[in-house]
Amino acid sequence: MVREGYSFGVPPFLIGVGLLVLGRGWAFGAGVACVLLGLFVFSFFRNPNRIIPTAPGVIVAPADGRVVVVKDEEYGGRPGKRVSIFLAVWNVHVNRAPAAGQITKLEHKPGKFLAAWDKRASLENEQNVFTQETEHGEIVYKQIAGWVARRVVSWKKQGDTVARGERVGLVRFGSRVDVWMPENAEILVKVGDHVKGGSSTLARTREVVGVKTENLEALRQARQKKEPGGSPT
Repeated sequence: MVREGYSFGVPPFLIGVGLLVLGRGWAFGAGVACVLLGLFVFSFFRNPNRIIPTAPGVIVAPADGRVVVVKDEEYGGRPGKRVSIFLAVWNVHVNRAPAAGQITKLEHKPGKFLAAWDKRASLENEQNVFTQETEHGEIVYKQIAGWVARRVVSWKKQGDTVARGERVGLVRFGSRVDVWMPENAEILVKVGDHVKGGSSTLARTREVVGVKTENLEALRQARQKKEPGGSPT
């Protein structure tokens, strides 16, 4: 479980236990409700380990959830493809890097809190935008806040080197993650598919351009190191 889960889950759980001890009338019912709320919060902040694909040219899902958009789309004047994933409240909300490489830019953009499935959410909602140099070329992925999820958290910073499938952050409660890929990416999912962050393959590229980082050994070490906020309990 992500460490933040204790801050959100322990208070209602302990209050619920206290009310159950009283065991009379409304206190018992309220105690059951608080305990269930605490257990739900613990479940929401779960942080399972995943088996990361090792095949070359693979781009993995940055989040758990349902694919809601697959389309050709320009980004910064460059042709490419976008896949959007909607995270329901019962999905794992830890986000992962879709490919190995260096985060060349990380930008927080304040904005609206439209429903995560709204097509305008990609542009108008509050979000963290990761720009990453990878073997596939430049990839851009976004943690997008939704109507319920009003907090996007990054555990990385600009200049960090990450491994494919490495944990990079968290979005709280229902939300959305977009990933933009170069036009040479072959998309392997379709709208309606359910994916798991880090282990499901979104796309692949037949030609790789090489990761533009000076220390490739850091990529291999990154997969082994303890990730911020990411230790399962």
